Amino acid sequence: MKVKNKEMSEQLFKEVMGSYPSGVTVITTIDQKGNPIGLTANSFVSVSIEPLLVLWCIDKRANSYSAFGPADKFAVNILAADQAEACWTFASKTEADRFGKQDWSLSENGLPILTGSFASLECKKVQEVDAGDHYILIGEVIDIEKSELDPMLYFKRKVGAVPLEFGSQS
Repeated sequence: MKVKNKEMSEQLFKEVMGSYPSGVTVITTIDQKGNPIGLTANSFVSVSIEPLLVLWCIDKRANSYSAFGPADKFAVNILAADQAEACWTFASKTEADRFGKQDWSLSENGLPILTGSFASLECKKVQEVDAGDHYILIGEVIDIEKSELDPMLYFKRKVGAVPLEFGSQS
């Protein structure tokens, strides 16, 4: 289907991107008052091995941008398959006490880390790029922890375990 109408294009774009499987993360930091801040993001990718760089995107209208914008570091909590509650809690625009509903701890780097995640990557922010209605935040990974749990997959507005069978490699 091809569309030219901007409103239809935005809806079709959201449908297409929601049908593209991705991992699920909760990005966290500490605001200027010392409070933990976090949001669900599936716009997370690796950028570079040398140095270790990752990026994620935040909507310019997000309330939490006031914390992430000036922050010099952030943590990427890659959710485990059984963390659907954390995914939806941190994705909610109305949930006021997100951290009160999840087990978490403060890392040695002073970042909120969600307990029971597949992995966490603690990052020093190295660049922020203005990109349309979002900002792209690029971070250098300064610490990594990985569990033996399975990661979460987002597909067609649903979350769950990664299927074990994808087919064979050639």
